[in-house]
Amino acid sequence: MMSHVFTTRRGGLSDFPFDSLNLALHVGDDALTVAKNRALVQTPPAIFMNQVHGDTVVVIDGATTLEITADAIITQERNIALSVMVADCIPLLLWDEKEGTVGAVHVGRRGLVHAIAAKTVLLMKELGAGNLRGVMGPSICGSCYEVGEDIFEEVVATYPEAASRSHSGKFALDLPKALEVELINHGVAIERTNICTCEDANYFSYRRNAITGRQAGFIWLT
Repeated sequence: MMSHVFTTRRGGLSDFPFDSLNLALHVGDDALTVAKNRALVQTPPAIFMNQVHGDTVVVIDGATTLEITADAIITQERNIALSVMVADCIPLLLWDEKEGTVGAVHVGRRGLVHAIAAKTVLLMKELGAGNLRGVMGPSICGSCYEVGEDIFEEVVATYPEAASRSHSGKFALDLPKALEVELINHGVAIERTNICTCEDANYFSYRRNAITGRQAGFIWLT
């Protein structure tokens, strides 16, 4: 059986500006408090990535306490939770429950350009997954992710669906829309939460507050 969950910033122990359920060790929060926050999330033992906005996909063969440098992880092992931490980027969870394969993917602007999601889907298919489903957790929306014209043109040249305008009419990127189209084109039945982290104060947002915590998506097999 597959289970997944997306956390908010509520219900943890961290003080401002990481209040309160910050799950990231790299943002300046107290490490012991972060460990306690992670323990509050009701999942099997979780694997956390050192996310670098790249295109590395790692297959997890067993439980480990080591932090893995990657932006996507896949497993067919049971009772191991895969996690992806975000504060505006898209936490993408993928699964084929019948074949017992799950994945967690960190998709930001650079990850989209690097096709990290498509690479993860292809590797999951190589491992036997044939009926992939997915869900995109809360992330920044196309009206809030304002960018410069150069970045806009770079992304839209490959992903025209990403073209958007901000609330003030400036260049912006709709990463969830572009990712949705890409996943559909790769045969993934995809769902979206349609929650904007920048607009909803229940979530950490780097665009709203540069010094902030991270929420996460978790997925696992039992």
